Amino acid sequence: MKVQLINHTPDPDRTVAAAAKLCYSPAGAEQILENLDKAEADRFLKMLVELGHWSPTEHVSFTFSAEGVSRVLTHQLVRHRIASYSQQSQRYVRLDDFTFIVPPSIENNPEAAALFTSIMKEIGSAYKELASIVHQEDARYVLPNACETKIVLTFNCRSLYNFFEHRCCERAQWEIRRLANLMLSEVKKVAPGLFAKAGPPCIAKGFCPEGAMSCGKIDRLKKV
Repeated sequence: MKVQLINHTPDPDRTVAAAAKLCYSPAGAEQILENLDKAEADRFLKMLVELGHWSPTEHVSFTFSAEGVSRVLTHQLVRHRIASYSQQSQRYVRLDDFTFIVPPSIENNPEAAALFTSIMKEIGSAYKELASIVHQEDARYVLPNACETKIVLTFNCRSLYNFFEHRCCERAQWEIRRLANLMLSEVKKVAPGLFAKAGPPCIAKGFCPEGAMSCGKIDRLKKV
């Protein structure tokens, strides 16, 4: 899996801090930005995050590219509706030699891995044959959920917090959890103040909201 932050709002920490300060200042945003140094921006961001004052964080967005992910993952991903997606089309991109994602539980089991690989080869052959008879937009119906895909995704900061809360959790499906953790690592490089409290609730807030459905690892995870 390859995840990269390919674009974002310039200077996201200061942008959010200035937007938030505007709510309590007679000055305009431009003047606030001119007088806003890093120390003041960091102080104000810390207060915002701790108070859960999220609306100013919607003013900044982050765009990622993800490759080496499966259609299983993207079907889960697009459930996060306050975001924008552009995905490689199986209708227009012919996949004669499609690659596929192998779950660790299958990869680490020789019998399962052999069966899985055999089925993928059969599907690949069937797809090629179908695509020689009908248009690839209909041949694609035979392709599996394991089929590798590429996607570009854009979230605002507030929506990312929600995404990380649900998908960095140990109970999230392994592939989208891996994606979420890589995305979180990327945004922390450019907006450390904004995402200081981002992640699963057990780490970010010190408690687990899952109740009886908890993974039971909260004490260990809080020490990580």
